[in-house]
Amino acid sequence: MAEIDLVVADRDIQAPGGFDVQNISLNLPGPLAAPPPARVQPTEWVMFTSGTTGAPKLVVHTLAGLTGAIRASQPPPPPVVWGTFYDIRRYGGLQILLRALLGGASLAVTDSEESVGAFLTRLGNVGVTHLTGTPSHWRRALMSPQLSEIRPSYVRLSGEIADQAVLDRLAGAFPEAKIGHAFASTEAGVGFEVTDGLEGFPKAFLDRTGGPVDLRLVDGVLQIRSDRTAKRYLGETTEPLINPEGFVDTDDQVDVRGDRCYFTGRRNGLINIGGLKIHPEEVEAVINRHPDVDISRVFARKSPITGAIVAAEVVLISTFKPQSASRLQEIRIEILSLCRAALGPAGTPATVHIIDALPLTAGGKLERRRA
Repeated sequence: MAEIDLVVADRDIQAPGGFDVQNISLNLPGPLAAPPPARVQPTEWVMFTSGTTGAPKLVVHTLAGLTGAIRASQPPPPPVVWGTFYDIRRYGGLQILLRALLGGASLAVTDSEESVGAFLTRLGNVGVTHLTGTPSHWRRALMSPQLSEIRPSYVRLSGEIADQAVLDRLAGAFPEAKIGHAFASTEAGVGFEVTDGLEGFPKAFLDRTGGPVDLRLVDGVLQIRSDRTAKRYLGETTEPLINPEGFVDTDDQVDVRGDRCYFTGRRNGLINIGGLKIHPEEVEAVINRHPDVDISRVFARKSPITGAIVAAEVVLISTFKPQSASRLQEIRIEILSLCRAALGPAGTPATVHIIDALPLTAGGKLERRRA
């Protein structure tokens, strides 16, 4: 058995009977000694990029940069219980951990061994109020029967393009919740959040100057300048993270339509169809509008004629319910019709395969396939 050798307390106490215990009381007469001065030690936080479109890199952040967006926003009123599908060792999850710590809130996290349903049940038991994840995380949650066990007041998406289909489904599932989708990346930090219920972001965001975050489009690619960006890459790479003007090139292409900006996909993720460039994410957004579709993945397949063709894999919302072969064929035809009307022949998949599930990366993003 363990024994007590020493008791140190800030008041006079009596040791339990039968124990030979030395008792030291801090309840001494006279003023207490002044505490030592707080030490401020600058720190660097190193983390991997997601590696969605290439090999992951190590980037260096400061604590001030990591908490810049948190300190700039109004803290939610207590009591707050945060929950996140993100891995807290990665940028998105670390942001939520820091929000909980700085706001004095609770935080519930999951891991790769816990099912979505089990996590949702646990979130319901602890009364989660604020819940975050990638659009792919949320699509899995929306498919779970345990979704009804949570009633968050705030729902947030980031890490992937949030298309209108997933935003509308979340609004239907949580009609009283504030739903926001944010742009953030490990290199660029937190850029902005959109809470109007629409995909994309207002063009007016590009006109802001002198604030905490400057945005601009260069050849259709979003660039960000702020104190929240990472400082440099770590390692032997000579690639600069920030250009001479202080901007980070996000590699995310944006299309301006009227007073709205829409993300169309990654610059290096284009499919070349006989010289025509197709963004897989644009095709996925169209497919995801179909009322029976939960999530889709579009990728290139090699073609001896055009170099590549567009192929699609689709998971249905009703995947856990048997569908007749004739209904599955109807869905394929309806998907092709949607794509043809919105994207033309080049953006219409040559094949549409209906499957049970699509894999996610460790960061919760859709795992991309390459030709």
